[in-house]
Amino acid sequence: MVTASWNGTVIAQSDDTVVVEGNHYFPRAAVTDGVLAESARTSVCPWKGTASYASVVVDGQSNTDAAWYYPEPKDAAAEIRDHVAFWKGVEVTG
Repeated sequence: MVTASWNGTVIAQSDDTVVVEGNHYFPRAAVTDGVLAESARTSVCPWKGTASYASVVVDGQSNTDAAWYYPEPKDAAAEIRDHVAFWKGVEVTG
């Protein structure tokens, strides 16, 4: 079981993550409801496409843009459609 936590709270958990470039991408359904707040930030990967970001919100504290996902990944990254990855202090274990 792979777990993502921030500030001691589990925010995602799954036996079915996809690892790309060392990052675990969790199925969207494995992310705890209410912990993601959409952001205006985007970035572009030449082979995955345009990433969207979300802040992680736990107990009233926000970790800005600590989650990212590809709403419309390129064909080469189709396996991460509807998946979310984390960084910026979010601990991923397992």
